[in-house]
Amino acid sequence: MQMLSTDVRLRVEFICQRIAKRQEVQLSDMQWIQKWANCNHSVEAQLRKARRVAVQGDLPTDGLDAFMQDMDIGEPDPSDQLSGPQDPTTLAEWFSQKRKWFRGTGV
Repeated sequence: MQMLSTDVRLRVEFICQRIAKRQEVQLSDMQWIQKWANCNHSVEAQLRKARRVAVQGDLPTDGLDAFMQDMDIGEPDPSDQLSGPQDPTTLAEWFSQKRKWFRGTGV
C-alpha cells in the first residue's frame, strides 16, 4: 500500500466531501481518485463511505445501518444489493462478480 502525501490526502478528502454532499465532481477528479482507490485501501474506504452517504444520507449514530457504515461493511449502491430469498444460481452469479470478496483478487 502506498503512503499518501499530504497533498494527495487533502485532495481525496475534498473530492469525497463533494461526493458525500452530492455536489458536482469533475470527471478528471473522479478518474484520479478511482486510480488511487484501486491501489490504496484507505482511499477506497473513504470513497466508498462518501458514496454511501450520498446515496443514504447521514445516518443516525446508533443502529445497524450506522454500525455497518462505521465498519465499512456492505455496498453503498443499493442496486448492487440482493434482498429476500435467492436461488443458488443467482447467489453464485452475484458473488462471482465480487472478485475482491469471493476470489480474493484486487478488482
